[in-house]
Amino acid sequence: MDKSSSEEESDISESEIDVYAEKPYELMKNGNYKVKVKDTFRCPFCSGKKKQHYKYKELLAHASGVAKGSSSRSAKQKANHFALAKYMQNELAGDSDVPRPQIPSSSSKQSQAVVDDVYVWPWMGIVIYPVRRTDNNYYLLDSAYWSKKLACFDPFEVKTLWLEQDSVVAVIPQFNSGMSGFKSATELEKEYEIRGCGKKDWSDKRGDWRSKTYGWCARSDDYNSQGSIAEYLSKVGTLRSFSDICKEEIQNKNSVVDDLANKIAMTNENLNKVQYKYNQKAISLREVLKEKDALDRTYKAESKKMQESSRDNLNRIFREKERLNNELEAKMNNLKIWSRQLDKKQALTELERQQLDEDKKKSDVMNSSLQLASLEQKKTDDRVLTLVEEHKRKKEEILNKILQLEKESDSKQKLQMEIQELKGKLQVMKHEDEDDDDVKQKMKKMKEDLEEKCSELQDLEEFNSALMIKERQSNDEIQEARAVLTTELRELLSERTIIRVKRVGELDEKPFMRACKQRFTAEEAAVQHAILCSKWQENLKDSAWHPFKHVGTGDKKTEVVDEEDEQMKNLREEWGEEVKNAVKTALEELNEFNPSGRYSVPVLWHSKQGRKASLKEVIDYMTQQLKILKKRKRVA
Repeated sequence: MDKSSSEEESDISESEIDVYAEKPYELMKNGNYKVKVKDTFRCPFCSGKKKQHYKYKELLAHASGVAKGSSSRSAKQKANHFALAKYMQNELAGDSDVPRPQIPSSSSKQSQAVVDDVYVWPWMGIVIYPVRRTDNNYYLLDSAYWSKKLACFDPFEVKTLWLEQDSVVAVIPQFNSGMSGFKSATELEKEYEIRGCGKKDWSDKRGDWRSKTYGWCARSDDYNSQGSIAEYLSKVGTLRSFSDICKEEIQNKNSVVDDLANKIAMTNENLNKVQYKYNQKAISLREVLKEKDALDRTYKAESKKMQESSRDNLNRIFREKERLNNELEAKMNNLKIWSRQLDKKQALTELERQQLDEDKKKSDVMNSSLQLASLEQKKTDDRVLTLVEEHKRKKEEILNKILQLEKESDSKQKLQMEIQELKGKLQVMKHEDEDDDDVKQKMKKMKEDLEEKCSELQDLEEFNSALMIKERQSNDEIQEARAVLTTELRELLSERTIIRVKRVGELDEKPFMRACKQRFTAEEAAVQHAILCSKWQENLKDSAWHPFKHVGTGDKKTEVVDEEDEQMKNLREEWGEEVKNAVKTALEELNEFNPSGRYSVPVLWHSKQGRKASLKEVIDYMTQQLKILKKRKRVA
């Protein structure tokens, strides 16, 4: 298999897919590529994937999805998977695990009878209840009563009819149009046949027939008969054979399976894209980490180089100091020897004594100069040691600052890092040979860079401060203008204007009034309406009640009203959907405009679009109204 696949290394064009698909199709047909392995299936063209075993439908969906895949797939991959899909449909169709609807019957004759029967569809049953003298006709004609009584058969709708001729109540339960509905209808029929109360028993009416309840599944003879039952059946249903319904059910299921297979293929395609993007991000991250490691190594190498340079300079200074000390000691020893020799000499003449005195004075002066030079050298040594200690301390501070600044990445922190780095380099260069022209030029250039960076940092801080002050002033002015407009326009605007002042968070009382009028008299409805509105307005103000939930993830995460909250569910069940929606709208407005206070607040509102109006919309609307008012004054 690997040898055959390696023979085709070059890619093919989109137009050659159908032609190229013939070769892998023949290889699969001849057994070169194994698709079915025992009871499972595998893709011979995706051997590197984790998933190797599929069901029939899963592999067919995989092959179809890749064959119809995006442009990121090569034409060769599409052709191979196109051939795989074709091979499965043509050669392995018998291994499909698509379920077939089962006819709930015990014998072949009965099954054939069920298939040949013509039923009323959607599936319906017929229950006949002869009315006795002691029965309450009101309850017997109530659909809810029969829905509860026939609940074990799971009808989704029940219709009751009064048959005056036989003084009976006809109950027609309607089931869902699928095979589960057929099962419920046949179970109803069997239940009554076991009791001896089937359709045949109703037709015969033997013995005390009025004491029994009869039932059966609605068929063509019921549909084509005369009377109220036939009229209702022809109104809500049609006649269809069981075989036609089964065929349609199979087609629907096959359609659903195909849709799901396409969705699975698209999902797999999207998963592959996400995996590809993930791999790209991982590669990019590895490259960034490599760059970071390289920068770290460079930084450590530079730091080591600077430390070695500083150490070499210190060693040079110490060697120079030691040489000067040795020379000084040698000269002092020579002077002592010379002084002793002069003392031994005896001057025979005055001239010689004067000459000797002068030489002694010169020797004393030179000795004094040498002692001063020794003291000066000692002071220089102390200063050098002090500078060395200061240099070490400064170097440690600079290294600590650099390590801290490595964790920050914004522009201000970068500037600070550059400034500290320049300062550190300047401190190091101060201990180098200041007579070196190159060192002086570097120090001058670094001082200029340092002043430029400091100026840039100061300008950036001043600019940011000015922007923040300006933004706060603008926000304060906007809020003040909105508050003034809300207060002043409250009396000028009405419910019918496009822009109006609305108290968001207040209940809309109209749904409450409509619900109360449906249950109570006019006077009692007004009282109940006032009580109900007052109660739920207080509930809205209760901060302990928080019927909200979070939906979505990440940036799309929002907070919405939880309709499964206990109070919301009770309100819907007791007063209906419209009243529940009124409370839900008030909760959403409170949560948006005043979540902390939980009381209604006045807001400038755009009535046509049902949202908060912007200041620009309010000003444009008021300007338009002023223009209209001026035109009216001119006409008058």
